[in-house]
Amino acid sequence: MLLSFLGAILPAWGYHRVENYLVVGNYFISLNAGLLLGARLAYPFMTRKGIRASLILGCSLACGGLLFLALFGPPFPWVLRGLGLLLVGGGAGFLNRGLLETISPVYDRDRAVTVNLAGTLFGLGCLLTSLVVAGTFYVYTPPSILVFLAAIPGYYLAAYYKMRPPAMTGLHEPSVREALREFRNPGVLLFVLLLFFQFGNEWSLAGWLPLYLILKLGLSPETALFMLSFYWFCLLVGRLAVQALLPHVSHGKFLMVSVLTAMFGCLILASTNNRFGVWSGLLFAGCGFAGIYPLVLEKIAFRFPSFRPALFDGIVAVAVTGGLLANGSLGYFAEWLGIGVVMFLPMAGSVMVFLLLLLVWLEAKLSAGEPAPGSAQL
Repeated sequence: MLLSFLGAILPAWGYHRVENYLVVGNYFISLNAGLLLGARLAYPFMTRKGIRASLILGCSLACGGLLFLALFGPPFPWVLRGLGLLLVGGGAGFLNRGLLETISPVYDRDRAVTVNLAGTLFGLGCLLTSLVVAGTFYVYTPPSILVFLAAIPGYYLAAYYKMRPPAMTGLHEPSVREALREFRNPGVLLFVLLLFFQFGNEWSLAGWLPLYLILKLGLSPETALFMLSFYWFCLLVGRLAVQALLPHVSHGKFLMVSVLTAMFGCLILASTNNRFGVWSGLLFAGCGFAGIYPLVLEKIAFRFPSFRPALFDGIVAVAVTGGLLANGSLGYFAEWLGIGVVMFLPMAGSVMVFLLLLLVWLEAKLSAGEPAPGSAQL
C-alpha cells in the first residue's frame, strides 16, 4: 500500500488539472530515495535493536509521512510533499527489510510458496489502495483519505509491538563493493537488467495510468482510478492463475507468452482512444506482467541457490528501483514530449524484457549444466 498509493493520490491532489509533470516525477524520485535509504539503514539497525524495532520504526515513519502529506497537500510547496514521501519511502524500506528477515525461515523451507504468497499479498495491498481512493474520491477530501491510509501503518505499529519475531539469521550484509562484484557474472547482470525493466514496466503503467486516462481520453478521475484498480486486479488474479498453470506447462514457453501478451497490451493502451480499448489493454498487460516476475525469480533461485530476498541491496533493490525510477523519468519525458509518452515507455520496456529474455536463454545454453529453453525448468 505504501509503494502504490502515490499513483492513486495524484488526481486527488489535482495534477490532472495542473499538469506539472516535473513535480510528479520528483515525487516518485523522493519515494524511491526514501525506500533505498531506509533499506540500507535497516540492517545495521536490526542487528542492534532487533527485527521488531525495525518494524515499529518503519510503521512510525510511514504513518508520520502520510499524516505529514495530509497536512501539507496543495497549495503548499511541492518540496514539503517530497519530504513526506521521503518519510513514507523510508518507512517502506525499514518494513521491507524487517518483514523479509522475518519470513526468511519460511523462505528456506519453501521458496516458491513463500514468494507466491508474498507477491499475492503485495498485489492485494495495491488493489485495496486504489479502490479506497476511487471509492472516496468524491466523498472525502485528500487529507481525509491520507489520514485513513495513515491509520493502517498505525494499526500495525501496535500489532508489531506485541509480536515475537524470530531471531536474526546472521546473514552477512554485502558491502557495495561485494554487491558490485556479483554483477560481474553475466547471468546475474542479465537477471538484474530483466527485473529492472520489468518492474519499470509494471510500475510506470500503474503510477501514471490515472493521469494518462484523464488527460488523454477525458475520463473522470473516479473512472480512471477504478481502471487502475482493474489493472491491479488483473495482476493479482493473473499471478494466482500462473501458480495453477505452472505444473502443467513449459515454464520457458509460458514466460515467452507472458512477455508477448504484455507487449500486446501496452500497444493497445498506447493506440486506443476509447474505454473498450483501455479495458482490453489493461487485461492483456496485467495478465502478461503477472507471469514474468515469479518465473524470473524461480530462474534466479535455480541458477543462484545462494540468492536470498532479505539481502535487499542486491537484485531486489535494483528491481524495485527500476520501477520507481521509471515513474520518475516519465515525469521528465512527459514534460518534454507530452502525456502520450506515458504508454510508450512500458511498451519499449516490454521489448527490452523480450530481448533480455533471449539473452538469458542464450547465456544459460552456453553455461555448463544449464537446461535448454523450453525444458521443464525455465
